[in-house]
Amino acid sequence: MSLALDPHFFRHEWGRLVAVLVRAFGVQNLNLAEDVAQETLWRAMEVWKRQGTPDNPSAWLTTTAKRLVIDELRRERSRQLATPELGRLLESEWTRVPVIEELFAPQPLRDDELRMMFSLSQPRLSEESRVSLVLHVLCGFRPEEIAAAFLTSTDAVAKRLQRAKALVAASRSLFELTDADLEPRLESVQQALYLLFNEGYHGANPEAAVREELCGEALRLVELLTGHPLTRTPSTLALSALLHLHAARLQARLNAEGELLPFSEQDRSKWNHALIDKGLQLLEQSATGPSLSAMHLQAAIAACHATAASAKDTPWAHIVSLYDTMMRLHPSPVVALNRAIAVAEAEGPRQGLCELRAIEGADSFSRYPFYEAAFGELSLRAGDATEAAVHFKAAMAVARNPMEQRFYEARLTAARQLEAIGRGDSTPASSLEDNP
Repeated sequence: MSLALDPHFFRHEWGRLVAVLVRAFGVQNLNLAEDVAQETLWRAMEVWKRQGTPDNPSAWLTTTAKRLVIDELRRERSRQLATPELGRLLESEWTRVPVIEELFAPQPLRDDELRMMFSLSQPRLSEESRVSLVLHVLCGFRPEEIAAAFLTSTDAVAKRLQRAKALVAASRSLFELTDADLEPRLESVQQALYLLFNEGYHGANPEAAVREELCGEALRLVELLTGHPLTRTPSTLALSALLHLHAARLQARLNAEGELLPFSEQDRSKWNHALIDKGLQLLEQSATGPSLSAMHLQAAIAACHATAASAKDTPWAHIVSLYDTMMRLHPSPVVALNRAIAVAEAEGPRQGLCELRAIEGADSFSRYPFYEAAFGELSLRAGDATEAAVHFKAAMAVARNPMEQRFYEARLTAARQLEAIGRGDSTPASSLEDNP
């Protein structure tokens, strides 16, 4: 597959095109900008398959989008589509093309995408709505992908996006942000990029459990944040450290047959040590200022894993203490789940099972396979193969893609084999720790 036909390229270009088109059409026509961007990308896939990839794919996409803008204006002469520039544009056929050319003149890509991310993170929206909107509009996430990330229903996400788009469109302003607008919106942007990476690292896509193109896109966008003086904050540096440390393990997450490997079975020689070194440098740079964010704590936990010589050398007691801090500052069922797994490693599987049973809000895990899988792994380690089989079967029922399903099926088979011969197993629970 050529670079230009790679999914990562199209997801990158999607965000860029939407930013450019919204600048041309106006934020009140956000849906129309998405439609034109989508049409442009579809045309690219069809044309490039027949005629080959152009020398400059990004320029081809911009030119095609520009022509679609002009066609739309010619079809809808009576409708005021966007900015004052386009309003004046409609007054004269002769002036149409020059103004369009000006709107599509080269702009700082970094500025467009940063402004799009922050503009979509409107303070009047809820935190979940802001993050959902950034994931959908700028990153091209489908509602079902966002629903999986938030442990909610697709219908709820679709309604949330509809309301959020209506509010953003009513503001009739997108790129008119001041420096003061950035700080209160930064956390939402960070959370969106974290979820984008997480979807690639171990997401809900039905076709693949690991999507490196999404991880790469998240890394690219976080580089925009670290490269801007107003968004290069300690928490942004910590986020970048976290993503680099997790990205370093991507090549070891699958075996030769393309199946998921437990964390404890990964070949650490395949870890990217250049990314680990960069992640550790970023983590050190983030240690400034009085605040301690969730990103700092998660990056510190990732660093413990990345620097351990082996699974048995992992400083589990220290990791538990980091999760304790996170539960005080940023509690959530997912944090509690990961903490329980760490407790199992530090204090034994039975104590880990006690922690799992004590999680508040565990009802939100009804479609989250890692919860049942954690029960299965710890039950297996505690010598209860029958209980483990029950939980692995439940994990299979909510597996999000065939790779996950096969992984849990293999664990179910192992539990049933052990159940048949009446003995336990020593499989490490750390197989589930590989989940940012």
